[in-house]
Amino acid sequence: MQAYIEQLGRQAKEAARQLATASTERKNAALNAAAASLRLHANDLIEANRKDVESVREAGKPDSFIDRLMLDEARIEGVAQAIEAIATLPDPVGRQLMSTERPNGLRIERVAVPLGVIGMIYESRPNVGADAGALCLKSGNAVILRGGSESLNSTRIIVECMKEGLREADLPENAIQMVDTTNRAAVQHLLQCTDYVDLVIPRGGKGLVSLVRDQAKVPTLLHLDGNCHTYVHQRADLTKAAAIVKNAKLRRTGICGATESLVVDRAVAGDFLPGLVDSMAGCEFRGDADAVAIDSRIKPASEEDWDTEYLDSCLSVKLVDGLEEAMNWVSDHSSAHTDAIVTEDPDAAAAFLTAIDSAVVMHNASTQFSDGGEFGMGAEIGIATGKMHARGPVGLEQLTSFKYLVHGDGQTRA
Repeated sequence: MQAYIEQLGRQAKEAARQLATASTERKNAALNAAAASLRLHANDLIEANRKDVESVREAGKPDSFIDRLMLDEARIEGVAQAIEAIATLPDPVGRQLMSTERPNGLRIERVAVPLGVIGMIYESRPNVGADAGALCLKSGNAVILRGGSESLNSTRIIVECMKEGLREADLPENAIQMVDTTNRAAVQHLLQCTDYVDLVIPRGGKGLVSLVRDQAKVPTLLHLDGNCHTYVHQRADLTKAAAIVKNAKLRRTGICGATESLVVDRAVAGDFLPGLVDSMAGCEFRGDADAVAIDSRIKPASEEDWDTEYLDSCLSVKLVDGLEEAMNWVSDHSSAHTDAIVTEDPDAAAAFLTAIDSAVVMHNASTQFSDGGEFGMGAEIGIATGKMHARGPVGLEQLTSFKYLVHGDGQTRA
């Protein structure tokens, strides 16, 4: 297994050298050809995905898990459009980030360059492979994809479509590779492949991210779980708040930007909660004693609920006495992914946006907008919840580093 991973790494490193100098036109041609290939092979992909879905359904996986795995014509078209959107974005490679001239005449530039070889480890969503492949290609990076075993059949088709795009543009097809095995030892070897891999990005649940954090020798860009909060302030428009909370929780329950915890000012909770529960049929509410006292349909919450990423139709509810208590509660329990305030008070909004130290903080909007596509990035490779190199949705610019170019005319240093 170690030899297999090192072979992928060697191939990726050589491809990365070629891709780093590829023109924007060729990279865009490869992306557009890959999108066309996905459409052409949509039926093959749906059939492969059907096998994956049947396998996890037989294994008793929950509906939310199956939803993340499932592909249909509409979702495949969405993947193809996301790839095409990336092709329309400015090329991040070669951007001049700084330029200065020193008193001795040296001219110094800082320019954006690809990171090199990226290992992408992700779980059930097969579309992540397409997004990651497209983003890495456009940013001049080679990528080694290690999708979850449950999406292996789907990933094979997606990777072959991406390779077809590379071949049509006369770019190295090893710029996008997959770890085509369910052997878990492959992940450990990828995490320790320091000779060839420059960065590993995990995208999945807390268990996967913890594994990567604990075992990696390669630098990592971590995305912890999405325990996202929406806070309904006492000066919120309650009609607007109800629509936002419903969308933030139920639009797609299995994504990392879904609201998992609702925080409500006690002053408006009596007016707000019963109508909200009415409007969110099929969602289980778990609240503190005061929330339960307002509406008996809300079940008592345990201490564990306040820190749980449900990824399902379940929502914890905490009542607070004002902005300060709300900010303290969110700060204590948030996973630093995405948190939101709903209020018509600009001062309260400004305080919340400043005080909450999450990668994305929102005012009067659904947390489900925490997404690279919605941010105009075309797509994202993940949401980074750390503070080094990249934070929030990781798109093209975040997949580059920089180097200094120094231009002289015979200068020597005394």
